[in-house]
Amino acid sequence: MSADDDVFALPIAFSGQRLDWRDLPRHVRTRITELAGAQVTAEISATSGFSPGFAAVLELADGRGVFVKAVSSEQNPHSPVLARSEIRVAACLPPQVPAPRLLWSADDGDWVILGFEVVHGRSPELPWSGDDLDAVLAAMERLADAEPLPGHDLRLADDQLAEDFSGWRRLAAMDRDAQDRAADRGGELGRWALANLDRLVLCEQESLAAVSGDALVHGDLRADNVLLDPDHRRVWLIDWPHASVGAPWIDLAFMLPSVALQGGGDPAKIFRSQASSDGVSDDTLRAGLAGLAGYFVWSSLQAPPPGIPNLRRFQAAQGAAALRWFRDLT
Repeated sequence: MSADDDVFALPIAFSGQRLDWRDLPRHVRTRITELAGAQVTAEISATSGFSPGFAAVLELADGRGVFVKAVSSEQNPHSPVLARSEIRVAACLPPQVPAPRLLWSADDGDWVILGFEVVHGRSPELPWSGDDLDAVLAAMERLADAEPLPGHDLRLADDQLAEDFSGWRRLAAMDRDAQDRAADRGGELGRWALANLDRLVLCEQESLAAVSGDALVHGDLRADNVLLDPDHRRVWLIDWPHASVGAPWIDLAFMLPSVALQGGGDPAKIFRSQASSDGVSDDTLRAGLAGLAGYFVWSSLQAPPPGIPNLRRFQAAQGAAALRWFRDLT
């Protein structure tokens, strides 16, 4: 929760601690060269996303290119877990999903390496432009109709989010002084949350049932996980380690708080303008938003994770936007 909305107007979704090619251990560079099948001649580092490891387009001596991610527990203990999940998810995505294709991967127990096809595009303009937002929303509508490949091993969204969607209950378990300090950090919105904590807890307890379903869910869509070609003919949805199977509306609903805080408009109006919101009651939406807001608010109160110093600031902004939408639904 934010005490000053201006402070959180446009937080940057970037770890700030990316590795360069020369920072990688020699054996990792050698392995990437072997997997790529040619010597690396140049790199173009990614400038968005929270991974603190290596993420860059590598130009190869034979004229090809490959987008490579490489992480180890030294940068962040959880980063290899996410990389392994992304490898697993790649095998579950149907061809109609606009995700870059995984070409190869390697895992030596410490370093996890992924090589993707290079897709050409740019991040959305921030504040969001109408054309960019319309193109991304159209891609998300197509995603809402997708299901993972038969035989997939993706988790159910309600199982995957069970621990995350407990933030308000964790706050309720704190002593009153700690609750007051947390509320003060959020200003007027934080004090509203504390005054309505019992209701937030009740709605949060309904959130897992609300997010269940059979659709393919990306689970972490924001502007920094989207690429658009110059003419809006193609939208790429990238970074899939949090994918699951759940309700077809949750990617849209869970992205809109970040859209709102990055100048994209009223999340309630945008949500109801999309076909994937059809049949979603306000009670169901409210439950999902309660779970999401509680996750972001509770997470923002924790110490910054290693290698990702500005993650908590971004989560605080998303939590404020999700909580404001929840409040306005009442």
